[in-house]
Amino acid sequence: MQLVETGLGLFLVALVFWDAFETIVVPRPTPGWFRIARYVIRTSWRLVRGSGRGGTTATRDRLIGLFAPAVIVLLLVTWLAALILGYGLILLGLGDQLQPAPTDLGTAMYFAASSILTIGYGDIVAVGELARIVVVAAAASGLGIVALVITFLFSLFASYQRREVSVVLLQAKAGVPPSAVVLLETLARMDLYSRLPEMFGDWERWAAEVLDSHVAYPLLVFFRSSHDNLSWVSALGTILDTATLVLTTILDVQRGSAELFKSVGSHLVEDITNLGFRSGEYEDIDRLAFDAVYSRLAAAGYRLIPSDAAWEAFSAARQTYAPRLAVMAAYLAVPSASWFGGREELRSPTHRRAGAVAGSVEDRIEELT
Repeated sequence: MQLVETGLGLFLVALVFWDAFETIVVPRPTPGWFRIARYVIRTSWRLVRGSGRGGTTATRDRLIGLFAPAVIVLLLVTWLAALILGYGLILLGLGDQLQPAPTDLGTAMYFAASSILTIGYGDIVAVGELARIVVVAAAASGLGIVALVITFLFSLFASYQRREVSVVLLQAKAGVPPSAVVLLETLARMDLYSRLPEMFGDWERWAAEVLDSHVAYPLLVFFRSSHDNLSWVSALGTILDTATLVLTTILDVQRGSAELFKSVGSHLVEDITNLGFRSGEYEDIDRLAFDAVYSRLAAAGYRLIPSDAAWEAFSAARQTYAPRLAVMAAYLAVPSASWFGGREELRSPTHRRAGAVAGSVEDRIEELT
């Protein structure tokens, strides 16, 4: 028995088991420098983001959208490759218990791969007791890793689909990309602003579920919406901005549910960014932009706190989540998390008056006929 090869192989196999256990089985973040998944995911994300910058926006979005599912497959391939190398080293060290004995690492890895993938050609046979145990362990390891990754993939997709339902529903009220201003204008126009407490309650539960699932399995943050210009990050920012406006600017709306959501939503932003997001820039909202929004809310029919007091309270409250949210959006390359679209002019409501809509439809019919 060659102790060096055997010891190195045992170490590599144990590293794969530990990494898969922490990545898939443990339902909580497991940071650490000694992790295979950590380097595979982060390195792959940097390469994907960098390679997509030179192409068109559509090509870049398509490439980034493929990242999360593809990196799961890449993790499986990486773990299997590491297991093949690890068991190959172990079997090379136990060469005297194999017939014919492998003469090099490549032959030992071939035998390890046929065992892990349960192919079993029979051209190399384990005759020693210890070698037989290693071969059986290799076969069980291969089946176990594949089964764990498949289960993990279905679990991630289930969490992703639950997250996206509320995000997609938001676009009907808040536009695309979503905007807190458009959301409040739409609710006022439809005389639904009394449903704001119910909406905040729904989004409080959404934030709690996303907090639990995305902190447990950070790979979920890379799953993008299947709809253009939509993102769970921008949706979260929109509802947080809406709650902040209700708490600091708008009168006659129940504030308890808004405060509860803002607490859970800010906690979600903080915990997600604590996973390691460090790149991004934050552009604060200036007074001129706030005054424009203030005028639009007044025109929509809301009773408002005096603008000077509202601006002071709003800017202070927004600091509790907006900088971290902007860093997260920049790192994930998702649509702007700003409440009105960054430096662009404030977007108009997505819905026009019924008369204007009817007129545009009539004009279109005349054109077609």
